[in-house]
Amino acid sequence: MTRGDARTIRAGRRTVEIQRPGKVLFPGRGGTGQYTKGDLADYYRSVAPYLLPHLRGRPLTLERCPDGIDGPRFWQKNTPEHYPDWITRVQVAKEGGTVTHVVCDDTATLLHLAGQACVTLHRWLSRTDRAGGPHHPDRLVFDLDPADDDFTAVRDAAHRMRELLDDLGLPAAPMITGSRGLHLVVPLDGRHDFDEVRRFAHDVAALAASRAPDRLTTAARKQDRAGRLYLDVQRNGYAQTAVAPYTVRARPGAPVAVPLAWKQVDDPALDARRWSITDAVDQARTEPWGDLPHRGRSLAPARRRLDDMRS
Repeated sequence: MTRGDARTIRAGRRTVEIQRPGKVLFPGRGGTGQYTKGDLADYYRSVAPYLLPHLRGRPLTLERCPDGIDGPRFWQKNTPEHYPDWITRVQVAKEGGTVTHVVCDDTATLLHLAGQACVTLHRWLSRTDRAGGPHHPDRLVFDLDPADDDFTAVRDAAHRMRELLDDLGLPAAPMITGSRGLHLVVPLDGRHDFDEVRRFAHDVAALAASRAPDRLTTAARKQDRAGRLYLDVQRNGYAQTAVAPYTVRARPGAPVAVPLAWKQVDDPALDARRWSITDAVDQARTEPWGDLPHRGRSLAPARRRLDDMRS
């Protein structure tokens, strides 16, 4: 329902009001489409059944663009007091205190965030509603960050990493980021803390880079990469975040971070911004991660195999 400069959307037992739904958040230029706040809300409502399982129980950091992607943007961690009381919040420790994050457990919350021009949802790799709590991640992420927009290097690195992770007994799910690169997501059982997980991820990346030193690097400084693809594991730390599957990126054309089936990685038409809010739901309906095990893996056997490979 639309009333004046507002629109209401029913989501379960809630009714969410979207102020200024006609506000342009993504100006059309360079062949990309123009999209409004109302378009963003419609997308998140449609993709909610596929997105919410990746958000529930996880603290979020929100990338907000109240004047559109060409205006000032900011990162929101603390939940504003004016947010509705039915939105789930979680208080977690930070250096010198605590911070209260939004947790998106339902479609109504997702719509409220869209109404606040929260374009991109960055999630923790741990859940606060599981054993081990926020200090024990149930996801490990390798961020394949190319030196330029050539997706060939990303495709090559993805296959190299998949082969290595297969040898370690770990399944990995690919996801284009909607920006430039690709994430490989490994489901964990939550028994290991962030320090253990990050050390493991660093050692895997270092081994991969040593096997292809002309193509891959773990050098954090851009000037040290010499045009090689960067295997970034820094997201695997306490309070660090990774872009959530099916979330929109604050870039022209409203591209979306989209999970892939492995056979799609070899599509010559694929790049990191292949899908947008106009067609990402179609990809979601194919359930590209349908073969990914529902139960996460322990890192203990993989660590033993990795140490044998490195010795």
